[in-house]
Amino acid sequence: MERLVVFVTVSGEEEGHRIARLLVGARKAACVNIVPRVDSVFWWEGELDSGGESLLIIKTKAALFPEVVDLVKGAHSYEVPEIIALPIVVGSEEYLEWLDNECR
Repeated sequence: MERLVVFVTVSGEEEGHRIARLLVGARKAACVNIVPRVDSVFWWEGELDSGGESLLIIKTKAALFPEVVDLVKGAHSYEVPEIIALPIVVGSEEYLEWLDNECR
Protein backbone atom coordinates (compact mmCIF):
# COMPACT_ATOMS: atom_id res chain seq x y z
CA MET A 1 0.00 0.00 0.00
CA GLU A 2 1.44 3.32 -1.03
CA ARG A 3 1.41 6.20 1.43
CA LEU A 4 2.10 9.90 0.88
CA VAL A 5 3.25 13.02 2.62
CA VAL A 6 1.34 15.93 1.08
CA PHE A 7 2.49 19.55 1.40
CA VAL A 8 -0.02 22.39 1.27
CA THR A 9 0.77 26.04 1.97
CA VAL A 10 -2.05 28.16 3.41
CA SER A 11 -2.58 31.81 4.23
CA GLY A 12 -2.03 31.32 7.97
CA GLU A 13 -2.58 29.19 11.04
CA GLU A 14 -6.35 29.70 11.19
CA GLU A 15 -6.85 28.43 7.65
CA GLY A 16 -4.36 25.64 8.34
CA HIS A 17 -6.26 24.43 11.40
CA ARG A 18 -9.57 24.56 9.53
CA ILE A 19 -8.27 22.48 6.61
CA ALA A 20 -6.41 20.07 8.92
CA ARG A 21 -9.56 19.38 10.95
CA LEU A 22 -11.53 18.90 7.73
CA LEU A 23 -9.07 16.32 6.37
CA VAL A 24 -8.59 14.39 9.61
CA GLY A 25 -12.28 14.58 10.49
CA ALA A 26 -13.20 13.11 7.09
CA ARG A 27 -10.56 10.37 7.63
CA LYS A 28 -8.72 11.39 4.46
CA ALA A 29 -5.57 12.01 6.52
CA ALA A 30 -4.26 10.24 9.59
CA CYS A 31 -2.42 13.34 10.78
CA VAL A 32 -1.73 16.90 9.68
CA ASN A 33 1.18 18.88 11.10
CA ILE A 34 0.88 22.65 10.94
CA VAL A 35 4.12 24.61 10.65
CA PRO A 36 2.95 28.06 11.73
CA ARG A 37 5.29 30.23 9.70
CA VAL A 38 7.18 29.77 6.46
CA ASP A 39 8.37 32.56 4.19
CA SER A 40 7.66 31.92 0.53
CA VAL A 41 9.13 33.55 -2.57
CA PHE A 42 7.34 32.81 -5.84
CA TRP A 43 6.21 34.04 -9.24
CA TRP A 44 2.57 35.10 -9.46
CA GLU A 45 0.94 36.68 -12.49
CA GLY A 46 4.30 37.55 -14.03
CA GLU A 47 5.73 39.25 -10.94
CA LEU A 48 8.14 38.13 -8.26
CA ASP A 49 6.24 38.03 -4.97
CA SER A 50 6.72 36.86 -1.39
CA GLY A 51 4.69 36.35 1.72
CA GLY A 52 4.29 34.60 5.03
CA GLU A 53 2.32 31.38 5.04
CA SER A 54 1.74 28.28 7.13
CA LEU A 55 2.62 24.80 5.89
CA LEU A 56 0.48 21.69 6.25
CA ILE A 57 2.26 18.33 6.27
CA ILE A 58 -0.42 15.74 5.59
CA LYS A 59 0.02 11.97 5.99
CA THR A 60 -2.36 9.86 3.91
CA LYS A 61 -2.76 6.92 1.55
CA ALA A 62 -2.03 7.42 -2.15
CA ALA A 63 -5.48 6.11 -3.04
CA LEU A 64 -7.02 9.02 -1.08
CA PHE A 65 -4.98 11.75 -2.80
CA PRO A 66 -7.77 12.79 -5.22
CA GLU A 67 -10.15 13.25 -2.29
CA VAL A 68 -7.52 15.22 -0.35
CA VAL A 69 -7.08 17.51 -3.36
CA ASP A 70 -10.84 18.04 -3.69
CA LEU A 71 -11.27 18.85 0.02
CA VAL A 72 -8.28 21.22 0.08
CA LYS A 73 -9.38 23.06 -3.07
CA GLY A 74 -12.91 23.42 -1.72
CA ALA A 75 -11.72 24.93 1.58
CA HIS A 76 -8.64 26.89 0.46
CA SER A 77 -8.52 30.66 0.01
CA TYR A 78 -5.94 30.63 -2.81
CA GLU A 79 -6.86 30.61 -6.48
CA VAL A 80 -4.10 28.03 -7.13
CA PRO A 81 -3.15 26.27 -3.90
CA GLU A 82 0.08 24.31 -3.63
CA ILE A 83 -0.83 20.64 -3.25
CA ILE A 84 2.16 18.38 -3.85
CA ALA A 85 2.90 14.87 -2.64
CA LEU A 86 5.94 12.72 -2.00
CA PRO A 87 5.86 8.98 -1.40
CA ILE A 88 6.70 7.64 2.03
CA VAL A 89 9.52 5.29 1.12
CA VAL A 90 10.10 3.77 4.56
CA GLY A 91 8.81 4.28 8.08
CA SER A 92 8.32 2.48 11.33
CA GLU A 93 5.93 -0.42 10.91
CA GLU A 94 3.83 0.70 13.86
CA TYR A 95 3.39 4.23 12.48
CA LEU A 96 2.54 3.05 8.98
CA GLU A 97 0.01 0.57 10.35
CA TRP A 98 -1.57 3.36 12.40
CA LEU A 99 -1.69 5.59 9.29
CA ASP A 100 -3.39 2.82 7.32
CA ASN A 101 -5.98 2.23 10.04
CA GLU A 102 -6.87 5.91 10.45
CA CYS A 103 -7.37 6.76 6.77
CA ARG A 104 -10.53 5.57 5.03
